Amino acid sequence: MDVYAILSRTQRQRVSDGAIAPLLPGSETQKRLVAVLPQLGDFDSMEYAWWIQREREQIYAKGIAVTAVGIGDRASGERFCDFIGFPKEDMFVDETADLHRQLGLYQGLTLDVPGLTDSQKAWVNLMLMCAGIRSPGTLAEVFRGYRGDRQAPQLIGDEEEVKAPPLPILKGSFFDVVGGKGFQRPLELATLRLRNMAEALGHWGTYVPNAAYLTQRGGTFLFDRNGTLLYEHRDPGVLGFAENMSRPLSFLEDISEGRDDTREKQAMLESSSDSGDS
Repeated sequence: MDVYAILSRTQRQRVSDGAIAPLLPGSETQKRLVAVLPQLGDFDSMEYAWWIQREREQIYAKGIAVTAVGIGDRASGERFCDFIGFPKEDMFVDETADLHRQLGLYQGLTLDVPGLTDSQKAWVNLMLMCAGIRSPGTLAEVFRGYRGDRQAPQLIGDEEEVKAPPLPILKGSFFDVVGGKGFQRPLELATLRLRNMAEALGHWGTYVPNAAYLTQRGGTFLFDRNGTLLYEHRDPGVLGFAENMSRPLSFLEDISEGRDDTREKQAMLESSSDSGDS
């Protein structure tokens, strides 16, 4: 499958101005990270976009542009971007998850329950996935959010306030009491996930205009300036949006200009060899 070819010929609605526009520019001058997100009211979408925003300066410093596309409509995208702080010009929406199917991304559990509508079936299947059925790693990831993770960075600044109803407003320094500082403390990630859940459920009709695609998972694709695929991750289940959930963007640390040049030269040599053989 030529993922770049699929993405380069795809047009979707851009959240910033509502225009139907190409996901990718006609010609690249830098590397590009493409995050294909599940439903915009999904745990994974909110958490992954939050990580991208958190590390956006470092991403830009590596010469990487960002494009994201999630399942929903423009209203979903606007609410999502306002909540996360994600640039609306970098966000596109796909109302029917057609791009996800073209890319062969995991559709999730699709158990057919007689007598239910497509949306109701999707809810049942999503709840089963949240329990770990056909969704490897989900329960372990849920527990990691509660117990903490010394391999992950501290997520909430000491003076930062977090509103996660029904909890009272918490300052980041609160988590020092239960775990210390300088790493992901117990309950820290779970609190951020509770905040995301409160936001999504509080505006569910906006975030999820069609619940039929609730189980659809996403993927991550990183390309060099020539459209060569440098890295990909296909989500295997709920809360599986990264290969390394402790540091979801750690794969970017291995992408350097020198490494890109090596790959580009290797691709050119292979292309030349193929032409000679023919």
